[in-house]
Amino acid sequence: MVACIGFVLSPLSWWNDLYVNIPIAYVCAWLVSLFYPDAFLSVFAGSYLATNVLGFILLHKGINKTLSKDEQNKIRYTGKNIIRDIAISLFYTGLMVVLIKLQVIRPVQHYLK
Repeated sequence: MVACIGFVLSPLSWWNDLYVNIPIAYVCAWLVSLFYPDAFLSVFAGSYLATNVLGFILLHKGINKTLSKDEQNKIRYTGKNIIRDIAISLFYTGLMVVLIKLQVIRPVQHYLK
């Protein structure tokens, strides 16, 4: 179950951004932008990055627990793994920031004007 949730949150599937990560980040950013309009970009990027990194971590932990029955054969989640996962997540977050800067993604109130 942990690995499945991690896969859904990770940027490894082509559909997860459209149906999971972007909506989660968008709702978080929109709610904050109701009180602090200038915070939309930073909250969106932070939430999006967090969902991707959390997805990688959960995927690794879930697969590791499922495949490795004994403690000696478990694959360690090292600093190198974390750095790689954060780098991949930062790349995707950068793409989202570009979409926000191009005003493809905007707070709801901008669409309603």
